[in-house]
Amino acid sequence: MEGKWIWTTVIVVVIVIIAAVGAYYFTRPSGEEEKVLVVATSADFPPFEYIDPDTQEITGFDVELIKMIGEKIGYKIEMRNMAFDSLIPSLQTGKVDVVIAALTITEEREQVIDFSKPYWHADQAIVARKDSNIVINSPEDLEGKVIGASMGTTGFLWVKDNIGEDKCTLNAYSSFVDAVQALVSGQVDLVIMDTTVVSSFEKSYDIKQVYTVETGENYGIAIQEGNTELLNKINQALDEIMNSPEWDQLVEKYFG
Repeated sequence: MEGKWIWTTVIVVVIVIIAAVGAYYFTRPSGEEEKVLVVATSADFPPFEYIDPDTQEITGFDVELIKMIGEKIGYKIEMRNMAFDSLIPSLQTGKVDVVIAALTITEEREQVIDFSKPYWHADQAIVARKDSNIVINSPEDLEGKVIGASMGTTGFLWVKDNIGEDKCTLNAYSSFVDAVQALVSGQVDLVIMDTTVVSSFEKSYDIKQVYTVETGENYGIAIQEGNTELLNKINQALDEIMNSPEWDQLVEKYFG
C-alpha cells in the first residue's frame, strides 16, 4: 500500500514537471511576445496590392515588400484592406501602424504623417476606352471632359488643382477598379491613374493610355508622425532590400 502511494506521488510530480516545462516553452513571457505591425493598404491597385482571386488574400508587390521588411526588423505583418481615402486617417488615429499602398510622398501628407525613403517612381496616366477617339495632346484638352479618379489620390488632386472642376466634370470613386468600370461602361470619358498600374488594368479591361502627365511622384511607406524608432528601422531594412538580389527578384516577379 505504501509503495503504491509512493508511485502515485512520483507520477503526480512528473505530470507537474511536464506541465511546467510545457508552459515555459509554449507560453512566452510578456517581454517575448510576438511583435505585430498592423499594416493598411487599399487592395485595388495591381500589381502593387490586390486580392488574389484564388486565395482571397491581399497580395502584391507592396505586400511582399512590407513582409520582407517585417522579417528583417522582427515583426509579424497583419494586413488590413480599406478604402484609399481611409488610409491616412486610420494611421493618424492609431488604428494601424503602417500604410503601404503605392502612396505618393507629398508636402501636404508630410504635414500629418512620416514617410520612409522613396522606393518607386510614378507619373500620372490619362486612360480612355480602347475604342475611344479622344485625343489628348496637352492638359488643356481635358477641359470639358468627364474624368474619373479614385478619391484622395494624387491623380484626383492633380485634376482638381490643374484643370479645375469648373472646366471639367470630376467624378470621385472609392477605388481605381470602380473608376475603370465607370470608364468602360461609358459613365466617364477618361480616368486618371498612376502610370505604374496601367498595364495591369489593360489586361482586364478594354482601355488604353492616351496621355502622360509628368508629375514626378515617389512612393513611400507611411508611419505615424513622430515614430522615429520605427521609421529608422523601416528605412534601414528598405535600404538592405533595395541593394540586394531580393529587390531585383521582387521587381522581376511583378513587373518583369
